[in-house]
Formats: sequence, structure tokens, C-alpha cells
Amino acid sequence: FDIKDVELYVDDRDNFHLSLLARKFHNKWALKYSVDSAIDESVESYFDYGLVLTKNVNDSRPEIIDLKGDLAFCDQSDVLSGAICLKHNYSIDELQEMKGKWDINEIDRAILASSFMSKDANGREIQSPSKSVEVYELHGVFPESWLGEDKLGQDWKDTGKYTRQLHIITYYIDSTQNKNGIHLYKGNIKQIFKALKRDPIAKRACGRGGIEELFHPQIWTNYSEIHLQGMLEATSKVITKTTDKQFAQRNKMDNIKNNQIMYIEEGKVWEQMVIQPFNKVAFDNYVNSWEQTARVTGSASDPALGLNPVSGTPLGTTEIVTNQGQGIHEYRRGKISVFWGEIYRDWVLKYLADEINKGDEWLDELSIDELEEVANRVSINESNKRIKQAILEGKNVTMEERDLLTQVIKEGFKKGGKQRFLEVMKGEFADLPLNVKFNIAGKQKDLYNVVNKLNAVFRTVFANPAVLQNPGMSKLFNDILESSGFSPIDFTTLTTSQPMQGQQMQQPQLSPMQMTPQLQNNNQPTQ
Repeated sequence: FDIKDVELYVDDRDNFHLSLLARKFHNKWALKYSVDSAIDESVESYFDYGLVLTKNVNDSRPEIIDLKGDLAFCDQSDVLSGAICLKHNYSIDELQEMKGKWDINEIDRAILASSFMSKDANGREIQSPSKSVEVYELHGVFPESWLGEDKLGQDWKDTGKYTRQLHIITYYIDSTQNKNGIHLYKGNIKQIFKALKRDPIAKRACGRGGIEELFHPQIWTNYSEIHLQGMLEATSKVITKTTDKQFAQRNKMDNIKNNQIMYIEEGKVWEQMVIQPFNKVAFDNYVNSWEQTARVTGSASDPALGLNPVSGTPLGTTEIVTNQGQGIHEYRRGKISVFWGEIYRDWVLKYLADEINKGDEWLDELSIDELEEVANRVSINESNKRIKQAILEGKNVTMEERDLLTQVIKEGFKKGGKQRFLEVMKGEFADLPLNVKFNIAGKQKDLYNVVNKLNAVFRTVFANPAVLQNPGMSKLFNDILESSGFSPIDFTTLTTSQPMQGQQMQQPQLSPMQMTPQLQNNNQPTQ
């Protein structure tokens, strides 16, 4: 799923209309901090390794821990129950930026002890053109005495109390090749990690990932390909045979040049031996069978991979296979969305609320539905102001005049286009509760089926529009819409009788002053 599927809203009945501003501000905020990249990283880790581990980094996007590169160690039975240690490589300037947050003296000590050595992905030491410091970030529940000051010549006394702590540690190797630790920071901290397993396995930190699922197909495919490669190497050799012993001793294939003429004694034979890989077909079939096994395991049918189905396959069959094959993916996507919903509610919304309450103004593009929503509210508010002013002036405003004025203001506002300046006032969301929902998993629409259903509805209405004015047929039409997964509310205009054009022409006309709305300029912010 993408960031567009994350819908922020104001969880308050009286201020729900501000949800549009909240959604638009969230999209701008998410683009600034690349939240969509964090979602992609979490999906990759979830499917590859069977575990996604996230870390709260306060006012920016959650950090997705690279399990292979950044995780030094963790509890192998339950990743969140024990200590979690992350490994970082800091340059000298990055380490100096931490002064004021970490111990200044210890930072200077670590810089002096640093060397021009670093480690590659396999843990091997390599020469580095600049100094770097290997720093370990340790999170866990440890004895409270670990935070106390070590008294010279005395050991810490363990009081039996435990707290959740953070320790930032590095080390250097002295002249005697011993490691000496440097404590850059230590203190209490809240739990800042969340984890999600794919196909959980009891007493194991990671779930079953996609890589692990395909171990056996990959192993036996490699086995077959190795033997097939050996067979092809053997059959690719050029071997000749002859009945002339002296000819065989005089000539070697390496010494024979192109277009060279060879003399064969009368009655002697010199010919190439034919060697064929008779078992190649069996190995190919074996590899194909394991490929099909891997596809079934990963729910990767031809349509899901974007491949054309076998010639002659009916379109309906392809649609059914595709929809059924997506079931496991929809299930797992739903689990990831629930996980991200928890991240948003526990971490993101707090920082997002602080950010939005600072106030901001930006240019954004409204969708058709959003433009319709804003136009409705603007037209109603503006028409109410004008009607109120007319009544105070002693004028009588009819219902028809009110509706016509509202419609004129609405149409004039919509002519301003979809690009509008949006403005959030400082502190506007200070006391408003924000919440989030995800339009994915089972709620995500299948666009192909939706278009087919809408076409069927359109053909039905277009064939005989008047039939929908019959109460019985109108109820049947609503039942059809509900069975198709649509909301009858969205089609209310089709089942309500429309005024004739002649009747519209006879509606009372407002005065020019009342009919000309003072519309908002397109360059003015919409609040």
C-alpha cells in the first residue's frame, strides 16, 4: 500500500469538516519525511526476513531497522523481550554533532582513539581514507545500578531494581590489544521499538519469510542446474575417432588449423564422435516442477506476475485465478496496515499534531470529490450570510431563491479550478483529536470489477431512466447496488425526481446584487 491509502481525519463530530485540511497536511508532511519509503522498506523486510523492526525517532518518520546490516544482536526467541543492540559507523563530524546530547569528554576521547579502519558487510577490517567510529546503541531492561557512578575500587551494589535503559558505547584497542569501552551516554528511556512477524513461529524472533519459504525449491533447483551444467560441459567437447593409429599419434586437435587438409590412408576412418545429453529433458522438467512449487508457495500466478496466460485460457478463468491468488497477499497487506495503524496512533500522530499546530500555507490540488466537498460548504456558508443580511434589511427570501443562490455560488467557486492555496491557522488543531484509517486490504476497490459494475448500472439507467421513479423499482435498484458493493447514497440523484426544464425557467430570479457572489480568489488560501 502507499501513502495515499493513509487517511487522516479529525475524530470530533463538530469539527470533522477539518479532516480535509488534516489529510492534505499529512500528505505534505509525509512527502517531506519520505514516509512512503519507510512503508516500502517495512514491506521488504516483512516479506524477505519474516520480521519488520521499527524504531521511534521522535519528530521524523519511523526508522526501519536493517536486520542484516544494523542489528548487532537481539533476543533470538522474542525480539522485543530482551536487549536490542544496533551498530552504527559514525564519521568524526557526525560524532561531534552529538555534543550536548552525549558526554562531551567521552566523545573527544573516542575521536582521539579512532583509527582509519572500518569493517565491510562481512565483518572484515578494511582501510578507510578517513576516521570512523563504530558505535553500539544498546536498549533493554537492566539493573538500575548500571546508571550509577562507578566508585573507584568498589563494585556496584545491585538493589534488585530494573529499568528500561539506553546505553551508547564504543571501544578502542590499546597497545596490548585489549578492548577498552567508552560510555558516550546512559539513561532511562521508554520502549521505542515495534515488531511485526510474518507467519509467526513460536520461540523464534523472526517469522517465516519469503526467502526461507523458497529454501527447498532453490536448493533442488541449484542441484539440478549444477548437474545440468556438468552434462553440458561434457557434451560440448569435440571428440574424434580414427582407425589410423599413426594418424592419431601425429595429429592433435589443438594443432589443427582452420581449412587445413588432412591425409587419411586408404581404408582408414577419421570422424567425430556424437555425444548427446540424453537426460537434459528430465533435468529441465525437474527444474520446471520446482519452479511451479515455488510459484504456488509464493502465490505467484502468471497474471500476478504480469505474464500472459496460456493461449485459449478464457478471460473469466484468468480473472477468477487472479482474484483467488491475491487472497494471501490481501491478508498480509491487512496485517501490515494494522501494524502501521498502531505506529501512527502511538508515535506519528503526536508529532504530526505538533507540526500542524505551528500553522502553514501551501499550494495543493484537490480531487473532484474534495473540490465538491469544499464547494458545498463554501456555498452554504456564503449563501447563509447573504440571506441573513437580506432578512436584516427587511427582504423576504424564498426557498427557491436560497437554493438558486447556493447553486450559483457553488458553480462560481468550482470554476476556480482544483489547485488551491490551503492554510492551517496556528493552534487550529490544538484541542482536536486526530485519528487515522487505512483504505486497503479488504476495503481496497478492484478497479476492473468496479468499472464493470458501474457500466452495468449506467446501461440499466440509460435504457429507461423513468423506471427508477417507481418506488418498487427504486428499492430493487438499491438492493442491486448494495449487492455490488456500492452505497445507494452515492446514487441518490438517480432515484429522486428531477424538475423539468420549464419549471427551472420559472424559478424566481434574485436581484443582480444577490446573484453575483463575491467568490474567493484562486490565489487566496482556503481555510
